[in-house]
Amino acid sequence: MFNKFKGIFRPRQCEFPLAIQTSFNSPYEDRWAADGSLLYSYRHGGPSQHDNVGLRSACRNEIPLVYFYGVESGLYLAEFPIYVVHDDPAQQEFTLQIDHAGAIGFLDEAEGVGESADSRRRYLTTVMRKRLHQTSFRERVLKAYQSQCALCQLRLRKLLDAAHIRPDSEGGEPVVSNGLALCKIHHTAFDRMFLGIRPDRTIQVHREVLEAEDGPMLRYGLQQLHGAPIHVPRRTKDQPDVSLLAARYAVFQHTPLNL
Repeated sequence: MFNKFKGIFRPRQCEFPLAIQTSFNSPYEDRWAADGSLLYSYRHGGPSQHDNVGLRSACRNEIPLVYFYGVESGLYLAEFPIYVVHDDPAQQEFTLQIDHAGAIGFLDEAEGVGESADSRRRYLTTVMRKRLHQTSFRERVLKAYQSQCALCQLRLRKLLDAAHIRPDSEGGEPVVSNGLALCKIHHTAFDRMFLGIRPDRTIQVHREVLEAEDGPMLRYGLQQLHGAPIHVPRRTKDQPDVSLLAARYAVFQHTPLNL
């Protein structure tokens, strides 16, 4: 349906567009506004270009669209419905927000979300952005690690996560070099500092964990990893950033567990 040069899809027999996309390595600079809205660039050709006219009409008539977000070449995440809520010919971009009428009950429990459509849409669009980035990050990291845990090589995809080396809460970027494919047990162990990864990509299990006594899960699942190298992606650019590993390892070294 799509190609990277045409992100607005409107069949000839339709008055309005049906879908838009942000493709992987898109030539357009789609970006996110401070309020979480998606700023979608005009297609080349200016305000009178027919696809841009179509989106403008969708804005005036409040037509719901499907939004496809490119994760990798040929792989998209879909969101529906998304609306064009503003047209800016000077900047040559549209403002889009997602909306779900069925989310009103859910939003009643969310702090700071008012009853207006604008407030609801801004909140839901922020949630969509976070979900797209998290899902995209996971897909790219698991692909780079060939869908196996970097520590134990478990290949059950549903039990794998994309762990941040530098947490996103501390400004960690959602790029593969800031990620590790980890099974859920080792993801939790990494986040809770039960183990660390040295800058030379060697696993170091925390001293308190090494000295603990428990069943086979502790022995085989954690203690025997001590001193082993991690599995890394084939492509150099996807491999863990050494400076990020060093910063995280420094925190690990000074974190007591008190098991």
